[in-house]
Amino acid sequence: MTATPAPHLRFAPYEKGRFQLTLGIKEIAAADWIDVDAQYAEHMAEKRRLLDARHGEVFAGLHDSLPAQRDCLEAVLAHMTAFHPDLIAADGSGVHTAWDGATLNPSDFESAPLDLAGRLVQEDLCLMQPSDEGHKLIAASLCFPARWRLADKIGRPMSAIHDPVPGFNDRLNRPVERFFTGIAAGQTYMRLNWSVLDDPALFQPTGHGRRDLDPTITPRNITERLHIRIERQTFRRLPRTGVLVFGIKTLIDPIAAIAGRPDLAAAMLGSLRTMPADMRGYKSMAPFADALEGWLQERAEASAG
Repeated sequence: MTATPAPHLRFAPYEKGRFQLTLGIKEIAAADWIDVDAQYAEHMAEKRRLLDARHGEVFAGLHDSLPAQRDCLEAVLAHMTAFHPDLIAADGSGVHTAWDGATLNPSDFESAPLDLAGRLVQEDLCLMQPSDEGHKLIAASLCFPARWRLADKIGRPMSAIHDPVPGFNDRLNRPVERFFTGIAAGQTYMRLNWSVLDDPALFQPTGHGRRDLDPTITPRNITERLHIRIERQTFRRLPRTGVLVFGIKTLIDPIAAIAGRPDLAAAMLGSLRTMPADMRGYKSMAPFADALEGWLQERAEASAG
């Protein structure tokens, strides 16, 4: 299997040591659009379980989204067969997935081509179509949500989707829409998002915005209770329909992964201390923020010895 290493601190978007509500977008090579790591087979198995058992919760598409879904499936297949041919192959008999030895028949997905695309990559795939209200979510294969429900977002524009995010509509909605509109076919962009959560599950549709203190989480048991959740978000315009593909690759590390990295502990501490209270609440970090701060302080001070 062609794969990058397992997550374990591949990315540290908090490393600047201060919280900033910014886009933080950079252009990447087209070959890096889809990210494959050593958890590929594990993530694919979980996606298949969710898409088979809870399809209505993790997949949705508006009735007029089929052309964009087909466009996305073609783009994903072209990318995976070109850059990861040991994982995905396609021929007249169907799409072959090496992780489980299965063959998927595209004709079984004629009413939901994006469903098939989502079964080939670790990324969740969200299709954003330009509209008079801004880019609107018209279809998504979303198996690994970070405490939000697809049913609450499908069919809505960016401004409504991100309304719960403190400061987004005031500061970022217009820049994001300008950025989305300016992406040309063939360009690929990436940004990182992060939080610390008390649940390592990939599929987390609920639990958003918790603010009540959780006294059971203390600096002494932080390493058993908390996990760093990072989203590698990508943006690419589809060639035929012009719809934007918003990809979300989820990586989860135990907080213990930075126990031996005083530099990263200090950086996360700085980010946490400069994060507004409403953002701590939005990210569901408020219930244990004080305990996390104390633990990070201890880890950061380890370098002084």
